Amino acid sequence: MGKDLIIVESPAKIKTIKKFLGSGFEVEASVGHVRDLPAKTLGVDEDNDFSPDYQIIPGKAKVVSKLKSAAKEADTVYLAPDPDREGEAIAWHVAEIIRKANPNLKRIQFNEITSKAVKEALAHPTELRKPLFDSQQARRILDRLVGYKISPLLWKKVKRGLSAGRVQSVALRLIVDRERERQAFVSEEYWSFKIRVQGTTPPAFEADLWKVDGLKPSIGNAPAALALEERLTGCPYLVSDIAEKERLRHPRPPFITSTLQQEASTRLGFNAKRTMSVAQRLYEGVELGQHGTTALITYMRTDSVRISDEARDAARSWISTVLGQEFYPEKPRVFKSKGSAQDAHEAIRPVDPSLTPDSVKASLPPEQYKLYRLIWERFMASQMASARFWDTVVTIESGPALWRAKGERLVFPGFLSIQPQVGESDAPGLPKLLRGQELHLQQLHKEQKFTQPPARFSEASLVHKLEELGIGRPSTYAAIISTLTERDYVQVQDKHFLPTDLGIIVCDLLVEHFSQLMDAGFTARMEENLDRVAEGGINWIELLQNFAQDFYPALDKARETMAQVKSGMDTGLTCPQCNRARLVVKFGKNGTFLGCADYPTCSFTSNYTRNDQGEIRITLEPVPEDLGPCTKCQNGRMVVKKTKTGGRFIACSNYPQCRNSKSMGTGVACPREGCGGELVEKTSRRGKLFYSCSNYPKCDYAVWDQPVARPCPLCDSKILVRRETKIRGLHLACPSKDCGFWEKLD
Repeated sequence: MGKDLIIVESPAKIKTIKKFLGSGFEVEASVGHVRDLPAKTLGVDEDNDFSPDYQIIPGKAKVVSKLKSAAKEADTVYLAPDPDREGEAIAWHVAEIIRKANPNLKRIQFNEITSKAVKEALAHPTELRKPLFDSQQARRILDRLVGYKISPLLWKKVKRGLSAGRVQSVALRLIVDRERERQAFVSEEYWSFKIRVQGTTPPAFEADLWKVDGLKPSIGNAPAALALEERLTGCPYLVSDIAEKERLRHPRPPFITSTLQQEASTRLGFNAKRTMSVAQRLYEGVELGQHGTTALITYMRTDSVRISDEARDAARSWISTVLGQEFYPEKPRVFKSKGSAQDAHEAIRPVDPSLTPDSVKASLPPEQYKLYRLIWERFMASQMASARFWDTVVTIESGPALWRAKGERLVFPGFLSIQPQVGESDAPGLPKLLRGQELHLQQLHKEQKFTQPPARFSEASLVHKLEELGIGRPSTYAAIISTLTERDYVQVQDKHFLPTDLGIIVCDLLVEHFSQLMDAGFTARMEENLDRVAEGGINWIELLQNFAQDFYPALDKARETMAQVKSGMDTGLTCPQCNRARLVVKFGKNGTFLGCADYPTCSFTSNYTRNDQGEIRITLEPVPEDLGPCTKCQNGRMVVKKTKTGGRFIACSNYPQCRNSKSMGTGVACPREGCGGELVEKTSRRGKLFYSCSNYPKCDYAVWDQPVARPCPLCDSKILVRRETKIRGLHLACPSKDCGFWEKLD
């Protein structure tokens, strides 16, 4: 009798699962997808019901061969990729590849990698779910059609290397529309009033203006503020009402994918991609000393807040034992998922609540500990009793004005003992007060303010908006956001997304020519239809045919009528050098810049910025540093210039007539033996400065930090580098990773 074979997605799961099972099982990994549409062709037969041409992914031939060999030797093959659409697609493609080697195939899935969950799955195998695979297949083909049909159009009309995406482009539109709201926003003046008063017993407290002459105050300028202040002068301040009541604050549900991404962004500063990567490692298993390889959390791609009875019982046991019975609610908490949620698996939670964050901290890297703590605290808090507060609202009368002060006192912490609410500071306590009591005015403070435009999207607020609109799926948000930044459609400024001119022009062209595709409502309805395919309610081919009816005519029209902006986007400004031609925004390899439309007759270029209203401001460059006559044409001067990414180089002032140029040297010889080159300044695609050998590509030596021509006293490194850190300040250090030498600099 042979062994049974379990095929999982990730090699990291193999060790964890083998620990639970005896010698009767082999475990192999597909290492993600094994088949996909071809990389360089459409791979979809549009005339034959969108039949896909799946191929082995380049580099996966050895993995496929190994799976076939293992399947041939096994009695039963259990397909155990992740429990979602992508996992079902991986299982389906693996099955197609190994079916000839072994037709005895079963599908198993587990929400957590524990002995009980794996053995339970093996005891109740199922068949592959074709509707779920069809849903993934339809999504893949939709995205391929949009990407492969529209992207070449953008290459032709705007710039090579651009991309369009069915969900990505709608996310870009949200960011662009928000920026235009900000630019069109007209700020309005208003004045706020606040008083500081004290009763017969301390402490003094503050109250905000609530009503004037029985109406909500509307104080729009300084004269109106002064007039109100005069009306209040000399008026007594009397307590007119005191309202007291108990208030409950309830815990939030456990995390789903989107809320985990939002909270990790807000609390930890993690982007969505980093959050999902760290969560993946916690799910697959980490080394916990005497516990061995242990999975810490359940599957992290989910939009359901449901938890198992077993998890609820484990949480109740820990809460009651460690904190006390009063910290558990009278009835177990049950949270309701959104109507569109796929309820196949649970919320994100700790596998074992007794493994507290502090108990595993020593075994985890800092980022894994932080995320595990976030997940553990949120889940445990979700199962705890509500916090109880005693709220007091005091109304103060003073002439034509009513003021309000609010205070709260924590009566019972409940879930707050596990998860204090960051950003929700408690209102201050108020002194003992009586109705009709006169208060002593210590200060009346008035302040001029202005209404603010809507905030740009942060990663957390963009994820929240996408989820609110039903666009995409939480598991795709990380990839969507990464693509927007990698394509230079958006920049991150103070942790918020700012659309670039490239992003704006691409968005405008797509909205003009593919209005349906760029409509958030249409995209959300497509997600609903993909869900219906997964449920067996819609045929996937029919869905694609309906999409094509509108998409193909729009595509044909766009090919004929889409504006050509490859030569530049008109700014409406006149070139300051020739005073004749228009300035245009050009989309270069290293980003956008201003250039004269009459190039090469006029060679003016400049960096630029935009103000809050979106108006262009030319960045005036300093006078170039003169390094003497040009060594090539003898007519020009060699001057220091800047690249579009901010780096420096030396070039002839007669450019483009003379193209003599070279990198900015450091005067430090390349430390490689026998190289003879010099370390020169370079910048990465992202604009980060580094230093590499002038003999590149023959010599690939490079360092990130400024080199110094001084040998290391501890090792054989011929150079040191100049660094600055928070702990050491400005210092010299050895660039060798194996040497710890450093020296403080003044």
